Amino acid sequence: MEWYRFIIFGKVQGVYYRKTVSQAMMKKQYKGYIKNLANGTVEVVAEVFDNDFDEFMQILKKGSLFSRVENVEYKIIDDAIFATDGFEVRYE
Repeated sequence: MEWYRFIIFGKVQGVYYRKTVSQAMMKKQYKGYIKNLANGTVEVVAEVFDNDFDEFMQILKKGSLFSRVENVEYKIIDDAIFATDGFEVRYE
């Protein structure tokens, strides 16, 4: 298990991307959050087990019916702080 920070590029704001991805993450019981960034990208921070990584990436790449993901960058981080034990949408 690792903590990851993902940055999603493309048409991912104002197209139900956060809602669609967060619902899929909640169904799969991932722990983390998703939020829009000021530069038009979306950030996802999550706890992902090694055997779930490919499935997790597929959810990020699929997005919503109206989104268009051009690229997903990620890196392993030390840890993260969450308000809940589930997956949340942040509006910061």
